[in-house]
Amino acid sequence: MVTPQARAILNDIGTEELAHLEMVGSIVRQLIEGASIDEMQKAGFDASYADHGRGIYPMSAAGNPFTAAYIQSKGDPITDLYENMAAEQKARSTYEYLINMADDPDVIEPLRFLREREVVHFQRFGEALRIVQDYLDSPKLHHIPKPECMK
Repeated sequence: MVTPQARAILNDIGTEELAHLEMVGSIVRQLIEGASIDEMQKAGFDASYADHGRGIYPMSAAGNPFTAAYIQSKGDPITDLYENMAAEQKARSTYEYLINMADDPDVIEPLRFLREREVVHFQRFGEALRIVQDYLDSPKLHHIPKPECMK
């Protein structure tokens, strides 16, 4: 990222996103703790159980393992920040859908918290975007030329 302030914002958000993975993993672990194999099969966890036992393995709702292919990067700070903002909105929607399907208050409350944090991340990425745009638009001694797509 082109400014120390923007780098710091991205570092903060990235650190918190790792905590989100831990929180979701903890929710899943608590939900399957003590469940019988029959209950896990009825809940659709049979394939996951066959591959990972009761271990938490990051994957989509469809069972696709997490991959770096989910991370988008063009190498252009403006484009990448807009992509990050879009990703936060998609995560917010996902938490909303999970809340809609849940009936356990002990699941709903952490999901609400996570949904709210995605809104805050969206705002923070917007803050970073303004910082980077101001930096790229300002005259400076050591000018970094704008990419062709931004001229």
